Amino acid sequence: MSRKPVKPPKAAPRPKAAPPKPVEAVGGALERALDPLTSALKRAALKRADKASRQFDEEPSANPDTGAGKPGLAVSPLAVPFPTIPPVAGVELATGRAGFYKHDREDLMVMHFPEGASAAGVFTRHGVGLAPVDWCKRQLALTKGQDVRALVVNAGCANSFTGKPGADAVRRVATAAAKRFACRQRDVMVASTGVIGVLLDDAKISTRLPEVEQRMSPDGWAAAARAIMTTDTFPKGAYAEATIDGVPVRIAGICKGSGMIAPDMATMLAFVVTDAAISPAALQALVTLYTRTTFNAVTVDGDRSTNDTLLLFATGASGAPRIGRAGDKRLADFREKLEKVLLDLALQLVRDGEGATKFVKVTVAGAESQASARKIARTICESPLVKTAFAGEDANWGRIVMAVGRADEPVDRDKISIRFGDLWAAQDGLIAPTYDEAKMSAYMKRKELEVFVDVGVGRASGVMWTCDLTKQYVAINGDYRS
Repeated sequence: MSRKPVKPPKAAPRPKAAPPKPVEAVGGALERALDPLTSALKRAALKRADKASRQFDEEPSANPDTGAGKPGLAVSPLAVPFPTIPPVAGVELATGRAGFYKHDREDLMVMHFPEGASAAGVFTRHGVGLAPVDWCKRQLALTKGQDVRALVVNAGCANSFTGKPGADAVRRVATAAAKRFACRQRDVMVASTGVIGVLLDDAKISTRLPEVEQRMSPDGWAAAARAIMTTDTFPKGAYAEATIDGVPVRIAGICKGSGMIAPDMATMLAFVVTDAAISPAALQALVTLYTRTTFNAVTVDGDRSTNDTLLLFATGASGAPRIGRAGDKRLADFREKLEKVLLDLALQLVRDGEGATKFVKVTVAGAESQASARKIARTICESPLVKTAFAGEDANWGRIVMAVGRADEPVDRDKISIRFGDLWAAQDGLIAPTYDEAKMSAYMKRKELEVFVDVGVGRASGVMWTCDLTKQYVAINGDYRS
């Protein structure tokens, strides 16, 4: 791929002595103004405030590095290996360390696309949102998804709930990237993940871009997946090949997320790239359609985030004919493989659910409508009582009945049936005549479980995936900022 030559960056000027931190300056003033006891109390409060302002600048954990996003986190027992992802024609990527974490890890990822690349996205509908999401939605609306040239992602700072300063920081990141890749500011997509309420220090990204730009390569998908991790315990990627009108095309994607995961959208960042030539309108239709059955069909803890971003890029570098409509019959194989990649990524989020030890598929059938089935399934998946029963390897079908009833959807109590794997727990509103506690207990010891519920009022069905809720979830989130 050709790119305009970039002049080597000028040598950085000698850094000036660092001015006192605002917290330290205020602390000094208070010490002089107040009596010794009050000063001591204020100093303690200021130290706490300073720690809060540097949430991710903790010292490296004494626990061994497992390769997780945060030191000391054990890799999920449900983890899957990162797939082999070959180069996707037209995309280059690289990673770097911007310094949002004090421990030694990369936390910056950049992708570069050729002229004419298409883009589409689906974003959180969270009421707060965040500056990078606002930026991407605005620029995609402005450009109609045409000729997107770069993507810049950082971990360690969400830049959410940061007002105009946060929006200005995103704009400066986009400007810096546009200069590196000789494109317009609006052709740069930006995403962030980390603690809410912390303003992005965009200079940490801008100063690293020259170095990262020089390292751009068609390879490096695994490194890219690791760079965007937060409390993830393993990098997540997916890959598939399809044909369009007889021409082979590739689809590759990475994502991050393990907690604060719930539908509409799932809490995560996901970036998928294909070398197919597909119009932005068709891409948008496809990503919107398949988000519903993939990322919006998983839940870890029922909490949605401000940061959810799924971006789909098409470089057009495969040589396949350009497709302008999502329903074009030549896209049949591509549509199937795209949904497969998105679902693969979404299920890995559940497998990495914070503290998860069980991977659970919940199917609800016999519902009045598909929407009703999905709501019942989601209520089951997000019930703390159901999830802790999974953690305790207890086939407590009474808790599932409870969740079905509180979904406030049409059900027939006298026809409700519940099955764990092939074992019936309840049938037609009563305990199953074949119920066997020993067999059920043995089944519940598996890492992967399936629960089937028939609510007896119709013919619609829906599927969702979740995980159990363990003590480790509390430990991870109790220590998230400390």
